[in-house]
Amino acid sequence: MAEAPDPKPDHPKPDLEQVNDILAEWAARSATSSAALIDRLEAMGYDVRDKSEDEIADILHRPPTRQARRDPN
Repeated sequence: MAEAPDPKPDHPKPDLEQVNDILAEWAARSATSSAALIDRLEAMGYDVRDKSEDEIADILHRPPTRQARRDPN
């Protein structure tokens, strides 16, 4: 059986590390103006409260430092 051709050969597959970098930067920017996002990241085990955008981005590039806690909602 022949393999199906790539439907978008001119679109390279995204590099997972590159996607993670983009998402960490986006989340850091968003978190600086969203208390709800800070609360969610904290619940996921990331120590981001009272951190700068650059610090949050750096933190999100690594695994959480605490065990995630369940959202009471």
